[in-house]
Amino acid sequence: MFFSSKTKGYFVEQTDHTLLLARTSSPVAPMVIEELRQCPNGDADALAEAMHGIQPKSSPSGYMNACCAVYPAKRLVRRATLEIKRLKEPAYFSELFSSQFRIDLDKYTVHVINATDGLDYDMGKATQKDVLFCGLPSDDIVTVQDTLLAAGFYPEQLELGTVSMLGALVDYFAFTKSKTPTLVLEIGTDTTHSYIVSSTGVEASRPIPQGLEAMVPIVQKELGLKDEESAKKLFYSNTFDFTGMGPLLVKKLLKELQSSIGFYEVQTGQSVGQVLCTMLPAKLAWLDGAIATALAVSTTKLDLVPWLQSRQVTIPDGVAPGGIDVRWLGLLSLMANKPPQSHAAVPEKKD
Repeated sequence: MFFSSKTKGYFVEQTDHTLLLARTSSPVAPMVIEELRQCPNGDADALAEAMHGIQPKSSPSGYMNACCAVYPAKRLVRRATLEIKRLKEPAYFSELFSSQFRIDLDKYTVHVINATDGLDYDMGKATQKDVLFCGLPSDDIVTVQDTLLAAGFYPEQLELGTVSMLGALVDYFAFTKSKTPTLVLEIGTDTTHSYIVSSTGVEASRPIPQGLEAMVPIVQKELGLKDEESAKKLFYSNTFDFTGMGPLLVKKLLKELQSSIGFYEVQTGQSVGQVLCTMLPAKLAWLDGAIATALAVSTTKLDLVPWLQSRQVTIPDGVAPGGIDVRWLGLLSLMANKPPQSHAAVPEKKD
């Protein structure tokens, strides 16, 4: 099989509910975004249409070679403070993972980066103690790759979307000179991954075992529906105005978030001033405002176009007639985090 070096760039983000796709003029910056498409995750016909819109002429391999961002359910993106003196102890990291993260390190593939700048952590120097552990179960790497291949994507580069997105937000806040610590939420099906982010890095992290599915029984009870399946269909369709029910739906999640925010504010003396939900399906976007209101903070307003231009990524008029909102942040972060052309090689694969 032969994959020639290509002039276009292809980017894919796969979340619990949505697939986002993009074609750019180049695989690396400087680049121009030529096409953006989205479709529900799991809808084969919609995916085929979206892929054809992004790549009208199929590649000889039958796959779309792309930089892919994924969000495995058991992904690990956790901030930790290392005990520098213990780094050379053989059992130190296993103990840390077991006690702090409740994870068996032997079953995970993990990478360590600095919590402030996202650079690889240098074990030799070990001058910084605040780090991010990023990874996923080793078995899930194969599963994720197989899922992408089955959908028609060849992952030339596979990234944890959370890591790419957090890096982009830190850079965005630095670019806009924002000083406001921001609560960033990835509300998934069963788990909410929460982070506190500022222009100086990722300052806190915590997974919360509360997701969208936990809201469905509340919808069923409040509306007197006969079963959870009916409640689920109504909830995800957003044909009913749930904003008035918002405080009830986020009540359990809110308690956990308030605990995390309170701990952070006591530790740092800084106040979390805004919230940003990055992975909500379009029909559930109202939850962002409901959470912000319940926490008595503002929703985060992102103006991504000037920031992207600073990263040599251009969005021409007409490419996104509906505008670029927060749902596109993860996909766009893949482009913004790409090194300039002079520092990156385009991969080739030959047979």
